[in-house]
Amino acid sequence: MLTSVYGMNTKTKILNNDNNLNGGGIYENAVAEELISKGFNVYYYNSKRQGELDFVIEYNGKLAPIEVKSGKDYTKHSALNNCLNNKEYGVDEGFVFANCNVSKEGKISYLPIYMASFMDSKKDKDYFAHRIVF
Repeated sequence: MLTSVYGMNTKTKILNNDNNLNGGGIYENAVAEELISKGFNVYYYNSKRQGELDFVIEYNGKLAPIEVKSGKDYTKHSALNNCLNNKEYGVDEGFVFANCNVSKEGKISYLPIYMASFMDSKKDKDYFAHRIVF
Protein backbone atom coordinates (compact mmCIF):
# COMPACT_ATOMS: atom_id res chain seq x y z
CA MET A 1 0.00 0.00 0.00
CA LEU A 2 2.77 2.46 0.87
CA THR A 3 4.32 2.09 -2.61
CA SER A 4 1.06 2.75 -4.44
CA VAL A 5 1.78 6.47 -4.80
CA TYR A 6 5.23 5.93 -6.34
CA GLY A 7 5.68 6.28 -10.08
CA MET A 8 6.00 3.31 -12.39
CA ASN A 9 9.80 3.65 -12.59
CA THR A 10 10.16 3.23 -8.82
CA LYS A 11 7.62 0.39 -8.70
CA THR A 12 9.51 -1.45 -11.43
CA LYS A 13 12.79 -1.05 -9.54
CA ILE A 14 11.15 -2.44 -6.39
CA LEU A 15 9.73 -5.44 -8.24
CA ASN A 16 13.04 -6.12 -10.00
CA ASN A 17 15.03 -5.75 -6.77
CA ASP A 18 17.14 -3.06 -8.48
CA ASN A 19 20.24 -2.15 -6.48
CA ASN A 20 20.12 1.44 -7.80
CA LEU A 21 16.87 2.16 -5.98
CA ASN A 22 17.13 4.74 -3.22
CA GLY A 23 15.11 3.00 -0.53
CA GLY A 24 15.13 5.91 1.92
CA GLY A 25 11.61 7.06 1.19
CA ILE A 26 10.28 3.50 1.23
CA TYR A 27 11.95 2.80 4.59
CA GLU A 28 10.64 6.07 6.03
CA ASN A 29 7.11 5.22 4.89
CA ALA A 30 7.34 1.76 6.44
CA VAL A 31 8.56 3.14 9.77
CA ALA A 32 5.90 5.89 9.74
CA GLU A 33 3.20 3.30 9.09
CA GLU A 34 4.42 1.15 12.00
CA LEU A 35 4.69 4.06 14.42
CA ILE A 36 1.24 5.39 13.57
CA SER A 37 -0.28 1.89 13.86
CA LYS A 38 1.18 1.69 17.39
CA GLY A 39 -0.51 4.94 18.43
CA PHE A 40 2.36 7.40 18.07
CA ASN A 41 1.86 10.92 16.82
CA VAL A 42 4.77 11.35 14.42
CA TYR A 43 6.35 14.71 13.74
CA TYR A 44 9.00 15.86 11.31
CA TYR A 45 11.65 18.36 12.43
CA ASN A 46 13.84 20.60 10.28
CA SER A 47 16.06 23.44 11.44
CA LYS A 48 18.77 25.27 9.55
CA ARG A 49 20.96 25.13 12.67
CA GLN A 50 20.21 21.62 13.91
CA GLY A 51 19.31 19.74 10.72
CA GLU A 52 16.50 17.41 9.69
CA LEU A 53 15.05 14.58 11.78
CA ASP A 54 12.87 12.01 10.06
CA PHE A 55 10.56 11.61 13.06
CA VAL A 56 10.12 12.96 16.55
CA ILE A 57 7.81 11.04 18.87
CA GLU A 58 6.92 10.93 22.54
CA TYR A 59 8.33 7.66 23.89
CA ASN A 60 8.00 6.66 27.53
CA GLY A 61 6.94 10.20 28.38
CA LYS A 62 9.98 11.80 26.76
CA LEU A 63 10.93 13.26 23.41
CA ALA A 64 12.65 10.71 21.13
CA PRO A 65 14.15 11.59 17.73
CA ILE A 66 14.26 8.90 15.04
CA GLU A 67 16.41 8.62 11.94
CA VAL A 68 15.69 6.07 9.21
CA LYS A 69 18.62 5.03 7.04
CA SER A 70 18.61 2.86 3.93
CA GLY A 71 22.32 2.89 3.15
CA LYS A 72 25.48 1.48 4.64
CA ASP A 73 26.44 4.78 6.31
CA TYR A 74 23.66 4.55 8.89
CA THR A 75 26.01 5.70 11.66
CA LYS A 76 26.26 9.16 10.04
CA HIS A 77 23.43 11.35 11.32
CA SER A 78 24.49 14.88 12.15
CA ALA A 79 20.97 16.15 12.89
CA LEU A 80 20.39 13.37 15.40
CA ASN A 81 23.76 14.07 17.02
CA ASN A 82 22.95 17.80 17.15
CA CYS A 83 19.62 17.08 18.79
CA LEU A 84 21.08 14.72 21.40
CA ASN A 85 23.95 17.09 22.20
CA ASN A 86 21.75 20.18 22.63
CA LYS A 87 21.21 20.44 26.40
CA GLU A 88 18.28 22.85 25.89
CA TYR A 89 16.29 20.03 24.24
CA GLY A 90 16.80 17.59 27.12
CA VAL A 91 16.68 14.54 24.84
CA ASP A 92 18.02 11.41 26.53
CA GLU A 93 17.89 8.91 23.68
CA GLY A 94 17.49 8.58 19.96
CA PHE A 95 16.84 5.73 17.55
CA VAL A 96 18.25 4.84 14.15
CA PHE A 97 16.36 2.25 12.10
CA ALA A 98 18.48 0.75 9.32
CA ASN A 99 19.74 -2.45 7.72
CA CYS A 100 21.83 -3.24 10.76
CA ASN A 101 22.15 -5.40 13.82
CA VAL A 102 20.98 -4.28 17.25
CA SER A 103 23.55 -2.12 19.00
CA LYS A 104 23.80 0.91 21.22
CA GLU A 105 26.34 3.69 21.11
CA GLY A 106 25.96 6.38 23.74
CA LYS A 107 22.43 7.76 23.58
CA ILE A 108 21.67 6.11 20.21
CA SER A 109 20.07 2.71 19.72
CA TYR A 110 20.65 1.18 16.28
CA LEU A 111 17.85 -1.17 15.34
CA PRO A 112 16.84 -3.17 12.25
CA ILE A 113 13.96 -1.63 10.30
CA TYR A 114 11.51 -4.37 11.33
CA MET A 115 11.93 -3.46 15.00
CA ALA A 116 9.90 -0.29 14.51
CA SER A 117 6.91 -2.61 14.85
CA PHE A 118 7.94 -3.39 18.44
CA MET A 119 7.71 0.20 19.65
CA ASP A 120 4.47 0.85 21.47
CA SER A 121 3.10 4.18 22.65
CA LYS A 122 0.96 2.52 25.30
CA LYS A 123 3.68 0.66 27.23
CA ASP A 124 4.85 2.14 30.51
CA LYS A 125 8.34 0.64 30.26
CA ASP A 126 10.93 0.72 27.51
CA TYR A 127 10.25 -2.39 25.42
CA PHE A 128 13.80 -2.61 24.11
CA ALA A 129 15.51 -2.31 27.50
CA HIS A 130 13.60 -5.28 28.88
CA ARG A 131 14.05 -7.60 25.95
CA ILE A 132 17.38 -6.72 24.40
CA VAL A 133 20.72 -6.60 26.12
CA PHE A 134 23.06 -4.06 24.53
